[in-house]
Amino acid sequence: MRWSGQSAGAIRIGSEQANAPSSVTAALPGLELAEVAAMPGHLRTTRAPEFAGMVFHEVLAKSALNRVPQGSSMPFAWTINPYRGCSHACVYCFARGSHQYLDFDAGADFDSQIVVKVNVAEVLGRELAKPSWGREMVALGTNTDPYQRAEGRYALLPGIIEALAARETPISILTKGTLLRRDLPLLAESSKRVPVELAMSIAVGDHALQQSIEPGTPTTRARLDTVAAARAAGLDVDVFVMPVLPHLTDTARHLEPLLRDIRDAGARSVMYGALHLRSAVKPWFFAWLGREYPDLVPVYQRLYPGASSKATQAYRLELAGRIRPLIRKYGLEFSGGAGRSRDPYPPIAAAGARAPRLPASPRGAGTRRGARQLPSTGEGAALPLWDEVPGTPAPMLF
Repeated sequence: MRWSGQSAGAIRIGSEQANAPSSVTAALPGLELAEVAAMPGHLRTTRAPEFAGMVFHEVLAKSALNRVPQGSSMPFAWTINPYRGCSHACVYCFARGSHQYLDFDAGADFDSQIVVKVNVAEVLGRELAKPSWGREMVALGTNTDPYQRAEGRYALLPGIIEALAARETPISILTKGTLLRRDLPLLAESSKRVPVELAMSIAVGDHALQQSIEPGTPTTRARLDTVAAARAAGLDVDVFVMPVLPHLTDTARHLEPLLRDIRDAGARSVMYGALHLRSAVKPWFFAWLGREYPDLVPVYQRLYPGASSKATQAYRLELAGRIRPLIRKYGLEFSGGAGRSRDPYPPIAAAGARAPRLPASPRGAGTRRGARQLPSTGEGAALPLWDEVPGTPAPMLF
């Protein structure tokens, strides 16, 4: 899908110009035409009082199932994305670049201009009914969160879950959204017919940092409670500690209590990964970092030099040496298949190698007034590594 008609410029809704698109009339007065430019299948654009600052673009989807490109490291072949854009507004979200394909920007537009495929469950049912459908695993939450706030308005997931279960298709859901609890009875019933895999993303234990970098998401505690509720419903839940943020959430002081809370909530396992910064995300993330932690900007520039999206090999080795023993300590080792790493971008190193010493976070440097103070690590930079070479990378989802 791609927006068209962007040449309409700054004509407003309510304009009486004869060439104004008819689809504009369904939007509220005062909405810029550039926000609602026509696209194939576009029904209407609307704002709702309970979703301040957000715009919903309701569209008719031609297809529901998306095939994952061959050669991908994803452990599934099909995905469904009922929404494009995400009100969770995670500063680091890797999917931000996908919004540019709709002629939106990867920053504020991604957070507030939400495309809703209102007929996605109906289309999915038709696709699954085809004799050629192979009943392969279908994943939700691989691009934007299916349980973001818009789901409270449109309730697309129950129809999707019912369609998949009816056609004996295994279901995988990854989310930060506590609205998952609404569908736990349905998922528990579906699990009697098909495999159901649930994963909750919980990456930040510090409340202030979590609210700053994931401003539209439920709190960490609410997500932990959702894990516990899923376990009470008889469903296993894995937790994605992704992304781990260098010099912000990567210390044992931060990770150990977080992993302990995840264990206590009843999670089955933990997968982790260092922050990944695609090209469309990097400027948005660095703008946030400059506002909140300006002293870390040069540190991150060294960790993610030039066009690099992955943290340096040295940093990933250090992180692996710190977090893997903690994952083992709390009995959260991933058992989803031999040879799969818990790190989506595992550093490749010979067994017994030692991580290079990383530059320390700046200490004593002047901090701009009003900016957040850097956490103190209290830890050495060089850490022991694991005793095996990681296998096939796990999927990168953040």
